[in-house]
Amino acid sequence: MRSIFNRKRSDAEKRNRSSEALTVSVFFDDHYFPHAQATKRAPELDWHVFNKHMRPTLGRYKLRDLTNPVLDVWMREQILTGYQKATINKHIHLMNRMLNLARHWGFIPQHDPYQQNLRCLKLGDHRQRFLTEQEIDRLLAVCKQDRHPYIYHIVQLLLLTGARKGEVRTMRWQDVDFTKRIWTVPMSKNGRSRRVVLSSAAVDVLDASRAVSEALHLPTTPSSFVFINPVTKTAYHSFTTVWFKVRELADLSDVRMHDLRHTYASLLINRGVSLYEVQTLLGHSSLQMTQRYAHLQPNLLHKRTELLSGVINTGLDE
Repeated sequence: MRSIFNRKRSDAEKRNRSSEALTVSVFFDDHYFPHAQATKRAPELDWHVFNKHMRPTLGRYKLRDLTNPVLDVWMREQILTGYQKATINKHIHLMNRMLNLARHWGFIPQHDPYQQNLRCLKLGDHRQRFLTEQEIDRLLAVCKQDRHPYIYHIVQLLLLTGARKGEVRTMRWQDVDFTKRIWTVPMSKNGRSRRVVLSSAAVDVLDASRAVSEALHLPTTPSSFVFINPVTKTAYHSFTTVWFKVRELADLSDVRMHDLRHTYASLLINRGVSLYEVQTLLGHSSLQMTQRYAHLQPNLLHKRTELLSGVINTGLDE
């Protein structure tokens, strides 16, 4: 028993000695990132965040020197640089994961009051913006006149499916079953595939997009992207530039592309579709995520309560 205890103590002492010289960069490269590659769906995102936002400023620090003041300054500098709070929170999540693994592996103490995890920044109330039917018409009219070959069809598809812009950007023809009118997203935000039900109008938009590609002599094979960049012959890197342009021309400068997804949900709910059905159509993993739209239901709920008025009021005047 004593030999086992002594061996464990010796191993702990070796880790402590080695960790004294372990820098943040070495820990990430030799320990954290190999673990992330084996356990995470998209480890390259951690690689990008670390190289851009941690290695230049914190890489040379000893792991044990990442004390509260150092981490607070690192976070504060990002705020002063002008990064969005949601972006900074992503960086904080990575830092906290690294610290937790370092503790788990014995490189830093389990309980050190001077080396605690960072708290995420408060984002405030969730912002929701729903386009009115008049705003939708105005936006589509501008998109239709724009020189971008696909922006009109992209915005239409986002409004007709509630899909995320990343899902539309990487959509391939092989993902669409036109017979069943089902679009299968191979990997959604939650890491799983999901099915998007296509309306007849959405199918028409895809047919029109195919016609644009053919007119531009771009490939429309099963493995080809639906919205293919004529210059790079692959998926667009983003739609940000053209989106900012068309929304300004439509006098909708406060509208994000993601708000088209909110608009899709609001249009459905205001036409009597239940929250459960909207949850399924949006691909939310839980009803709680869809509850943000519950406030859109009051008029519908009043109509539902009237279904019982005739029954309950029958004997009141007798």
